[in-house]
Amino acid sequence: MAMGGKRKRNQDSDGEEDSSKRKIKTETKEPFRPSMIKNKEKRSEVHAKLKHQKKLEKRAKSKARDAAVKRAIELGEELPEKKVPRTIENTREVDETVCKPDDEELFAGNDADEFSSILNRQNNPKILITTCRFNSTRAPAFISELLQIIPNAHYFKRGTYDLKKIVEYANKKDFTSLVVVHTNRREPNALIIIGLPDGPTAHFKLTNLVLRKDIKNHGTPTSHRPELVLNNFTTRLGHRVGRMIQSLFPQDPEFKGRRVVTFHNQRDFVFFRHHRYIFEKKEIKKIESKGKKDEDGESEKVPDHKTIARLQECGPRFTLKLVSLQHGTFDTKGGEYEWVHKPEMDTSRRRFFL
Repeated sequence: MAMGGKRKRNQDSDGEEDSSKRKIKTETKEPFRPSMIKNKEKRSEVHAKLKHQKKLEKRAKSKARDAAVKRAIELGEELPEKKVPRTIENTREVDETVCKPDDEELFAGNDADEFSSILNRQNNPKILITTCRFNSTRAPAFISELLQIIPNAHYFKRGTYDLKKIVEYANKKDFTSLVVVHTNRREPNALIIIGLPDGPTAHFKLTNLVLRKDIKNHGTPTSHRPELVLNNFTTRLGHRVGRMIQSLFPQDPEFKGRRVVTFHNQRDFVFFRHHRYIFEKKEIKKIESKGKKDEDGESEKVPDHKTIARLQECGPRFTLKLVSLQHGTFDTKGGEYEWVHKPEMDTSRRRFFL
């Protein structure tokens, strides 16, 4: 009897263990996803249904939000707060070097840096543009467009001259900046900007180059001095890079030319765009009141003109990524670096340096 009782207890305990395992499995069961369905047609059908359901929910939320805003306006109440979407930009890591409007040290440094004479309009910028020793077929087309973008820019053929000798020559001829277009495999892939006479030297990686001829419905820029727009250079390093780019252009734009040159920094990528804005008169047919009718008894349509402003891209279009910022003029051996990008610095997608 005792042996039989032990077996029964063991069986009961085994049954309890099995049921507990089943409970754990059901609790840890993954939520249903369309990708779990093996049949392709059924999977695509379920995915389409879920997508349509999400779309309806989103539309219902939007309608409810619009109704709440309308009700608040009618009752004279405060409008409901707009939800700010979470992006990589507004959730970036806290950076101590981000510039503040009341940063007195920063503004004091601006008056004494290498670009202050140009930005305070004491000197006019004069730019020398050259290439690397082994030039490609696409680089001259890019340089010819740079010459149209940057006023008072001059091109000199590199030949076999060393870059240090070109820097000496540029200093003697009173150039304020030197721009070197580097190519690799017949494609411009880097841009070196050297401030003269005392530096600094910035090395940028150049990608996504699109020349003017490849831009659909592109415009032809005039010879007027362009307006310069610098966006989102928030840190001390970004502020310094922004001032360096600003020193390439004159500080008295000619608004008659309607030219705009933009350097937009987003996630440490500097996007370059070149536009001209156009004012067009568009005819809009306006229906008058019911009292005024033509001979056929129909309401008379009176044409009305409306001025519309739009942007036309002139090109080129490219993206820059800062690789290094060096003290003084170009020196690969003994030069001191203010900042160098290293792979180990990319620890997070939300860490930016400009």
